[in-house]
Amino acid sequence: MVEKKGITGSTIKLIAIIAMFIDHIGAVILEKEMMNRGAGMMGDVDAMLASMEQNAMLYGVDTVFRLIGRIGFPIFCFLLIEGFMHTRNMKKYAGRLFLFALISEIPFNLAFSGKFIYTGYQNVFFTLLAGLLVMMGFRLIEEKQNLHKALSVLLHLLILAAGMAAAEFMNTDYSAFGVLTIAVMYYFRNKKTLSAVMGCATLTVMSLAEITAFFAVIPISRYNGQRGWNIKWLFYAFYPAHILLLYLISCALGISQLPF
Repeated sequence: MVEKKGITGSTIKLIAIIAMFIDHIGAVILEKEMMNRGAGMMGDVDAMLASMEQNAMLYGVDTVFRLIGRIGFPIFCFLLIEGFMHTRNMKKYAGRLFLFALISEIPFNLAFSGKFIYTGYQNVFFTLLAGLLVMMGFRLIEEKQNLHKALSVLLHLLILAAGMAAAEFMNTDYSAFGVLTIAVMYYFRNKKTLSAVMGCATLTVMSLAEITAFFAVIPISRYNGQRGWNIKWLFYAFYPAHILLLYLISCALGISQLPF
């Protein structure tokens, strides 16, 4: 195969994984450490001010880490859509996402709630799965011949609403806006740069803290359409593994506690 200019899918995936890892260092370790330092100071204004001053450096590092982390999700959405467009077996693709959503749930719960079971916040695999199911619904409609345009639009909206409602009900990472981002990027899928821009804009509407997601446009726009290294399973395995690792580091540092 002739190597094309630009960057491959595996390179883009590695960029997203690194951004996600940096983001979770902030979420699992730095932010919990700041919370621990501020615990017990409620009502003591002087102590709280002193704590804020001492934590200024930590807060700054955490802010930078979380802003870097915003790059990851739109890239994962882009890769999800690429996978959807090129997979040979949609059922297996959806099955992998669901399997690793289940595998990731306990590490995710421990890292973000300190409990084995926590229903208030679910991992990003559930968001990606909901987005994939929405795209599968879109494709079924698109394959229908002689379907009235108004009915087609209505069905698209109903499927999207169902996917967003499911993500919101489950309180998945990025929730309804995550599914909407996937749908928006899917709509503009034939123009990858525009797709990335519109996806990042959707996220930024959700929260201005997502503004740095726009940096994801750079690697996505440079994507050359080639797979690159065969690291298909890297994200699937890395996601629960790195969250569990960060949680254990947090416990070792005394920032978090084991649930038993």
